Amino acid sequence: MLYRFDGKQPVVGKDSYVSDIARLIGDVVIGDRCYIGHGAILRGDYGRIEIGSGTAVEEGAILHAPPEETNRIGENVTIGHGAVVHGKSIKDFAVVGMGAVVSIWAEIGEWTIVAEGSVVRLRQVLPDRVIAAGNPATIVRELADKDVAFWRWGKQVYVDLARKYLEAGMEPVDLSSPSADRGK
Repeated sequence: MLYRFDGKQPVVGKDSYVSDIARLIGDVVIGDRCYIGHGAILRGDYGRIEIGSGTAVEEGAILHAPPEETNRIGENVTIGHGAVVHGKSIKDFAVVGMGAVVSIWAEIGEWTIVAEGSVVRLRQVLPDRVIAAGNPATIVRELADKDVAFWRWGKQVYVDLARKYLEAGMEPVDLSSPSADRGK
């Protein structure tokens, strides 16, 4: 669901899927071919959120921006289930793992992977092409070719899923109906 707030409203690019139970509030700009999953909350109420094309914001993720500033999410970024992102920028092809936290004014480099459950602290900057893990997040190694191959595949999964949701749609099921399939 998209909400106008304080004279600003979300803008969604071509072929992007936004779940009807996601919440996009105020100054939020979504690029083309993006996936905004069920229960995601993108709050552009006192700052702006910009999301590049081909990016997936998975189920239950929460994105916000610092007051009067912009939280820029690059192209082909993956923000995992339940992640909290209140940072300054996440560059192209980066990954924020499930349940990770990217705190206020933090910056994530291109092709950098923040492991599941990690915490990138206030104003922390992670360079390009590294894997960071822990609380606080520390660099554990450089990115390998196998990581790039895996995440190229993973990113395409969500681009394809967005297209499928747009093409096939979802249909509510009324379990009180005599014709409902109850798996029996």
